[in-house]
Amino acid sequence: MASESRDIEHPIVFFDGVCAMCNRFVDLVLRADKRDTFRFAPLQGETARRVLADLPPDPERWSMVYLDERGLHDQSDASLEVYRRLGGAWRLLAAARLIPRRLRDPLYRVIARNRYRWFGRRDSCRVPTEQERRRFLP
Repeated sequence: MASESRDIEHPIVFFDGVCAMCNRFVDLVLRADKRDTFRFAPLQGETARRVLADLPPDPERWSMVYLDERGLHDQSDASLEVYRRLGGAWRLLAAARLIPRRLRDPLYRVIARNRYRWFGRRDSCRVPTEQERRRFLP
């Protein structure tokens, strides 16, 4: 995947805007991010099309993607990097990076492939509240 990691002002969490589980993750990060660090962009949006040029056309194959000054992180690394960046007690979850990626990612892919069936699907992308709007990219 191509990226625009050069000099980004805020790390970006790219998420499936119609996935209920993905939206819950975004809600969790919004509540935990007391320092206003993260920005969010749906994988269905303009920002994702511009920044993630190699995004597969089939939403079933999408993965949450995290972009920070170090580059793109996908699959299990994406969420673990978000937890690391949140700091505090969230860093305990980031310790899962000690498990080799070759073991973490297959489990991640099973969950990702079944996310609509197990957690639900929305009819449209998440609409941010007035207070959240400045943190969401198109």
